[in-house]
Amino acid sequence: MDSSIDIQILDQALSIDQCYDYVIHESCGGICLFVGTVRNHNKGEDVKYLEFESYKSMAIKEIHKICLIAKEQFHTQSIAVHHRLGHVEITEKAVIIAVSTVHRKNAFQACEFIIDKLKKTVPIWKREFLENGSYWVNATP
Repeated sequence: MDSSIDIQILDQALSIDQCYDYVIHESCGGICLFVGTVRNHNKGEDVKYLEFESYKSMAIKEIHKICLIAKEQFHTQSIAVHHRLGHVEITEKAVIIAVSTVHRKNAFQACEFIIDKLKKTVPIWKREFLENGSYWVNATP
């Protein structure tokens, strides 16, 4: 694995500081952080909490592929991607992506690229728990 890429899939609280500290570099003028948190509603219903499951080894490999593409396309210095597993309460951090680049525009673009690809291709599944039951988000029948 590439030492400029830190990928963690954890069943404990995520740390913005840990991600930031990983990507900060003296040559970089742009650091972009994306923090995805659990919101209390979706599709007109109140959400009580989320649960995340993953095929962890495959998820790490897929995230690494995405990061390598981002590194090449956007000339990143370092990338950290941390994602939660298990029970996650409203307002808790579900995912953190941190990217450092020489200039800010590339940092923003890389961060957006990574989260968009992660949500589409990485085997991490989200289940929303509501007052009257639960369902898998974006699950294919």
